[in-house]
Amino acid sequence: MEDGETGCCPRFDPKKWDKKKVTWKGKLFIKDKVFSFFHIPLNFGSVMKRNMKKLQDAKAVPDDIMVLSDEASLFHTNVYISTKRAIPGVHDVKVSGVFLTRVFEGQFKNMSKWVKEMEEYVKLEKQEIKHMYFYYTTCPECAKAYGKNYVVLFAEI
Repeated sequence: MEDGETGCCPRFDPKKWDKKKVTWKGKLFIKDKVFSFFHIPLNFGSVMKRNMKKLQDAKAVPDDIMVLSDEASLFHTNVYISTKRAIPGVHDVKVSGVFLTRVFEGQFKNMSKWVKEMEEYVKLEKQEIKHMYFYYTTCPECAKAYGKNYVVLFAEI
C-alpha cells in the first residue's frame, strides 16, 4: 500500500515521532468535545465530520492534519484538530510548549500501559509531565487497512 491508497488517512511513519522533543509556539487547533463512557468515545465520528466540514469550507485543512485528544475525564475528552488558520464560529486554541513523544502500536485497550511507559520515559529524561495529549494517527478503517494502529503520546514538560 502507498500513502493515500485508502483515500482517507495517509500511512503513518513512526520514526518521525518516536522519542522526539517537539516545541510548539502557538500551534493552532480547533477544539471540540467528545462525550465518552469510561473513556469509550460515543460521538467521535459526528464531532470529526462537523469539524472537518468547517475546515474544508474555510479552506483551512493543513497538509499534515493532526487530531489530538486529552482524555479529560471518564465522560468526555477534548479533541484538538490542527488548522491552517483561525476560523470564525469555532473554538480555536493555540497550543504552546515543549513535548516529549513516544509512538505506540496496538489495540486501544493497551492505553493505560502506554501511559505508564510514557511516564517512565519522561522520568528517565529527568522531566515532569504537565499535560498529556494522544495523537491518533489514522481512523479505525485506515488502521485496519494498513495493519497498524499507531498512537503518539505527547507529554508536555
